[in-house]
Amino acid sequence: KLSVEKRAVTKHKGVSSMGFMIYSTDDGRTPATEYLPAGVITPKAGMALKQTGGLLVSAVGTEAPGYISVCEREAACAAGENIPVVRVSGDIIFETAFSADAGAVKLGDKVTVSADGLGVTATTSGGVAEVVYMDGAENGSMCRVRFN
Repeated sequence: KLSVEKRAVTKHKGVSSMGFMIYSTDDGRTPATEYLPAGVITPKAGMALKQTGGLLVSAVGTEAPGYISVCEREAACAAGENIPVVRVSGDIIFETAFSADAGAVKLGDKVTVSADGLGVTATTSGGVAEVVYMDGAENGSMCRVRFN
């Protein structure tokens, strides 16, 4: 497999703000960047997003993201301002970090999106991100997930 983007990150010890970064795609393609209107959010690179009322908002908890932000802003966007995103599909593996101790999480488990939309929790009830790789289980450990 061709890696679209590979970050040399192994552990983030207690940090849940890594974001969802493309690790690979099943066919080696580079996903297209789309420009879609955002709600009043402060996007971060790798932030999980969903569409609500035609605007992008943060996807957290049991909400499956439809998009991942590829921009970083210091201040909130004006409602309707277009931002660059990548569409989520089941053939993309994202690298991110656990925002909690994941000792009970096993490969294949589906976990929820963290409250900041930049990582995953260890909660499997209602999970939306399938864990396909773990580089440790402590809070801040890198993992790879896909959204099916």
